[in-house]
Parts: sequence; structure tokens; C-alpha cells
Amino acid sequence: MKYPALALALVAVIATTSFDVAAQANKNSAAAATTLAAAQTASKANRWAECITKAREAQGISGKNAYDDFIANELIGFCATRSNDYASAIKAYEANLSTSFVDAKAVPARLKALLQLHYSNRGYAKVIEYGQRMIKEGSADADTYLLVAQTYYQQGDNKSTRDFVGKWIADQERRGQRPRENAIQMYVTACMRLKDEACSATGFEKLVTYYPNPAGWANLMQSLFASRNDAAAFNAYRLAVDVGAMGGGRDYTEMAQRAIENGVPAEAQSVLQVAFERKVFTETRDIERNTRLLNAAKERAATAKAGLAKQASEAAAAKTGDAAVKLGQAHMSFGDHANAVKAIESGIAKGGLTNAGEAQLVLGIAQLRAGNKAAAAKSFGAVKGDADLERVAKLWALRAK
Repeated sequence: MKYPALALALVAVIATTSFDVAAQANKNSAAAATTLAAAQTASKANRWAECITKAREAQGISGKNAYDDFIANELIGFCATRSNDYASAIKAYEANLSTSFVDAKAVPARLKALLQLHYSNRGYAKVIEYGQRMIKEGSADADTYLLVAQTYYQQGDNKSTRDFVGKWIADQERRGQRPRENAIQMYVTACMRLKDEACSATGFEKLVTYYPNPAGWANLMQSLFASRNDAAAFNAYRLAVDVGAMGGGRDYTEMAQRAIENGVPAEAQSVLQVAFERKVFTETRDIERNTRLLNAAKERAATAKAGLAKQASEAAAAKTGDAAVKLGQAHMSFGDHANAVKAIESGIAKGGLTNAGEAQLVLGIAQLRAGNKAAAAKSFGAVKGDADLERVAKLWALRAK
């Protein structure tokens, strides 16, 4: 991938294209001045080949001095870049980089130009060399980091891409900056190629944090759908529905089945109704199967709604808070989020819970759906005890923002 526009912009900063050779009489030799002036005239007329030829001719003149060489290289660098002769431009600018005619303050701009020129010329080792030098010296900007990252990525060096971009993203976050989307995407791709699941998950989390969209959420959800922790998986499905990140019909069917198994058939009914509205089932056997599942969910949901009062009495009489948490989830499945919050809070207060982390998670979901984002964020942050459950809670917290 080449970036000639950026290269030209950078070269324009460092190239001495507006100097007047005649005005430099005290620096240029009399022997080379006329030829350098001819090279400059050619450059102004966009006659790049003539510019380079004349500048090189000046370098071969007997009696020329070091400043003549410097100016000749400036002209060669500029004209060669304009004609896409990156190799000649690099040679000329690198020759000038260490001369006494370059002010120390101008070095960062020259390094950046050389970095870009080497990238355009596929001199990847030099891109990394100059990029790392600029990072070490503190003159690297976001474009510099991106070019180094792209260089590792272009070469298929997934480990270096992961490590370099991961550190860059962390540095940006530490400074309160928003990481670049293409940097996060490179990071995710490198992690996936390395089969580093934890790293991949972290990358997708950052994508949905800074650049949320259904596709990013969908990629992130897939690993959680397969969690061995049923509570983590089911609440990941809930989140996927909430953010529009469900995949194909299989996801809708799986969530509906899990909803029935978890005692909230009304959720199964609602998710299948959405699936049919969106026509996600296209095969006849899938349509028939999910129609049967939807009918069963409707029947169970009706029974569950009629039994809410009895369920509430049993929850009040129970020694632990599990029944109250289940009651809260039942209320939530029917869209009664205020009563869902009350029931789950009472269950948590009673204690003796089989899964305290899940209780905090569903409390947060109920609070979020009731419109209390601050309380939801606090509940999501209180989820502890299982890595997958904590990840789902973290994602719900992102959603709450």
C-alpha cells in the first residue's frame, strides 16, 4: 500500500524547492551554481527527469563544495519523489540527513518523510528502524505508529503486530485518546491469526467500546454464546438481541430454547416473533420447527404470567433469594422492569444465592431497561466469580454507556 499524497506533503516540508541559487552565492560554489539553478528551474516547471539530471551533473562538477551536494540532493529528493522514483529520493534525503546543513529541529520531519518513502518503496526494515527511532526520541505521531503497525501487518508478522499495536492502543487510552479504528482492526486480526482467544476478545471489546456497530458486537458475542457458563451465554444472547447483533436463525432458535429452559418463556416468544418478522428462517424445516417452538413458548408464557402471584408468594416464603431473582427475571421477560428490579433486589438482600454474580448481572439488565443507567453500571461492576460472566457484565456496562 502506498501513500504518495502523504509522502509529497512531508517532502514539501523538508525539500528546499523555493531557494534561489543566486542568493546562496556565499554558500554555493561558483562552479556549480549555474547548473543547480538549471535544476531548480526544471523542478519549477515540473520537468522531473531534467531536474534530477542537472542536480546530479552539479554533483560531478570539479570544484563544487559540500553545500552544493546538499542542495543537489534536496532537488533530487524532491523531483524523484514527484516522479515516484522513491529509491533515488531515499538515497538523496538519507545522504542529507546527517549533514551539518540540517537543523536539529528539522530532523523529525525528515525522518517521517523517509519513513513514508521507505514504506512506499517496500523497504519495511527501514520503516521499522526509523519508526522505532522516532518513538524512542519522542517525535512519533499517530501516522508514524500506524505506518509501523501496517509494516508488521503487511509482512504477516502477527506477533509483532499484536504486541506493537496492543501497546500503542494502551498508550492512547492512557492519554485519554480514542484509539484508531484501523489499529484496533489490525490488532484483532493478528490475535485471531495467532488463535489468541483472550486477545481477540479484548480487541472486539475495544471495537464495540470506541466504534460500536452490530457487526462488531456480533463477532464479540459468538465466543460468549459458546460459554460453558449457562448464565453467561444466556445473558450474552440477551445483549445480542438488545444491540441487534444476533446472527442467523440458529442464534434465535438457541436463545428461545435457552429462555424456555431458564423459565422465561415470554423471552422465547418475543425473540422468535422478532425472528419471524425479520424472515431469518428461510428453509421450510426451520420455519416449521420454529413455528412449533413459538407456539410452545406462547402457551408457557401465558401459564407463567397467570402464575406470577403464586411465584411471588413462594419467593417471599423461600429461605434464600434464588426464587426472588427468578421472579424478577419473569417480570423482566414480560417487560415489567420496575417490579423486576424490586424482586431481584429483594433476592440479593435475602442472600444464600446459588449464583450471586448472575443475580447482580440480571439486576443490572433490569435497571438498565428501567432507565436507570447509573444503578445498572454499579450492578454490572459488582459481578464477580466467573470470567465469562464478568466479561458479559463488562459488555453490558459498555451498553449502559
